[in-house]
Amino acid sequence: MSHNSFGHLFRVTTWGESHGPAIGCVIDGVPPRIALSEADIQPYLDRRRPGQSRFTTQRREPDTVKILSGVYQGLTTGTPIALTIENTDQRSKDYANIADRFRPGHADITYYWKYGIRDPRGGGRSSARETAMRVAAGAVARRILGDAITIRGALVQMGSHRIDRSRYDDFEIDRNDFFCPDAVAAIQWESELDAIRKSGSSVGAVIEIVAVGVPPGLGAPVYAKLDADLAAAMMGINAVKAVEIGDGFAAATLRGEDNADEMRMNPDGTVRFLSNHAGGVLGGIATGQPIIVRFAVKPTSSILTEVASVDADGTDIKIQTKGRHDPCVGIRAVPVGEAMMACVLADHWLRHRAQCGEPMPAVLPITKM
Repeated sequence: MSHNSFGHLFRVTTWGESHGPAIGCVIDGVPPRIALSEADIQPYLDRRRPGQSRFTTQRREPDTVKILSGVYQGLTTGTPIALTIENTDQRSKDYANIADRFRPGHADITYYWKYGIRDPRGGGRSSARETAMRVAAGAVARRILGDAITIRGALVQMGSHRIDRSRYDDFEIDRNDFFCPDAVAAIQWESELDAIRKSGSSVGAVIEIVAVGVPPGLGAPVYAKLDADLAAAMMGINAVKAVEIGDGFAAATLRGEDNADEMRMNPDGTVRFLSNHAGGVLGGIATGQPIIVRFAVKPTSSILTEVASVDADGTDIKIQTKGRHDPCVGIRAVPVGEAMMACVLADHWLRHRAQCGEPMPAVLPITKM
């Protein structure tokens, strides 16, 4: 299978399957002499790790990362960084009944049509298990970006239930099982998701990722638009069906004067925007404002509810997916979205430095050339 890599100068290649002995990635393009250890990566993996609440899959994986190459005496060497995580809690027998059956909503049938063979154990390569390595790569990307850029994700909608923006609290995100910034909504979602889980069904979600401190200038006007690369990165996450930047689809309801992010001069000669409808990107290039990306995750396709399908013999069947599955896979997509944001920004940071030198500060003055 081709196309297992993403990025240009910061390039990530992942490998492995859900029920194989291990999963891993190779990261190329990391500059030398950056401090890096497993301790810099593990906290991000712990946030994505399965089995942490009744609202995610009960597969018990410690997701302990190992650095195999590219680091010497605590510093990156500029050579490829190889990372691996062992799979320790596979239950392949759970998938014996679907070996020749295709689950609706899954990639089972498209994989079979394309390759003539598929690994039914947990979805094989199409499993969200692969995203653990994206999170690991994102942790490395954050080391390149440094502390000046902060990336924060949150689950802002579960099913049809949205958060109340007036109650948005960054500190609340890590206090509940949903990465939810609204404490009241998080409590309401508990009973809602409990009922969905017990009924054998699932529900979708909307995740919002915000990057603050991104310097203006990252991106390019035509074929390397920052927002286009961010959209592609988020769409590449399992079960994601839509992406928007800034106001996104809501921008279509505005008039031009309402959508324009007007500007004014500060007393110190720098420029300030009066709004951020663009989500921090204009013409494919970062403005220095917060970059705001939202993506929609569909309901988990593996459900206990019996649904209509077909098998490999061309027979109409009814199928029920057993095993350990997330009733809302969007919950664990939050740290994955953060990681993809970090990877894209690190890639564009390196590209900008290669062409234009060091990225400029986040607040720019207007100067005459």
